[in-house]
Amino acid sequence: MKKFLLTILLEFFSILSYAKAPDCHSWPMTMAAMWMKNANIVDMADIDEPKSKITLLASEKKKKGLYTQIYHFGFYDKKGNTYEVITKNDSSYEECSMSSVSSYLISKTDISN
Repeated sequence: MKKFLLTILLEFFSILSYAKAPDCHSWPMTMAAMWMKNANIVDMADIDEPKSKITLLASEKKKKGLYTQIYHFGFYDKKGNTYEVITKNDSSYEECSMSSVSSYLISKTDISN
């Protein structure tokens, strides 16, 4: 019985330890898309936006409600090509664009027909 109670308490406290980060994926996603367009990687008109995948990899709380966030974006174009980008930026609950966005293309897959 002691082990069961201890397990329940540990799981309860681990749930409480997760800090809720601001949902600010739109700012770095837009900046990553613009970066790819400006670098002539892909024309954003060719991107199939509903297929895009968004994953928050890390969110670190800093001073005064500021968070550093790392996102992984998977973009897909209409030809079946994929573009994976990692972004890093600062955000808060009040403003998603608290810093510029650093974008890194980590994978580009071309599908030949």
